[in-house]
Amino acid sequence: VQLQASGGGLVQAGGSLRLSCAASGRALSRLEMGWFRQAPGKEREFVARIRWSGETSYYADSVKGRFAISRDNAKNTIYLQMNSLKPEDAAVYYCVARVLAMGSYDYWGQGTLVTVSS
Repeated sequence: VQLQASGGGLVQAGGSLRLSCAASGRALSRLEMGWFRQAPGKEREFVARIRWSGETSYYADSVKGRFAISRDNAKNTIYLQMNSLKPEDAAVYYCVARVLAMGSYDYWGQGTLVTVSS
C-alpha cells in the first residue's frame, strides 16, 4: 500500500485546512486508517483514526471537537478536516493504515506539512 498525503500549507490561527490521503496498491475498504503528526523536537503523536466501515472514529483529546476524519472507500481516500487551528497544531501530518484494528500501523505516508501562524 502506498499512501500519498496532501493538503498541508500555511494557515492563520483559527483557520481551517483539509488534508487528504490517497491510497494505492490495495483497496482501503478493509484497512483502518488514521493520522499522526510530529512537531519539531516532539514525539510523533496520534491524531485520529477511523474504522474500515467509516462508522467509528477516534480522536486525540487535543483535537477532539475541532478535527474530523472521514473516508471515501470508493475513492480510496481519507480526509482530515481541521478547524479552529492553533499554533500547537503545526506539524508534519502522516497518513497511516493497518490491517488489524489494533497494534502498530503497517503503512505510513510521506507526510504533509501544516504551519499555523499566530
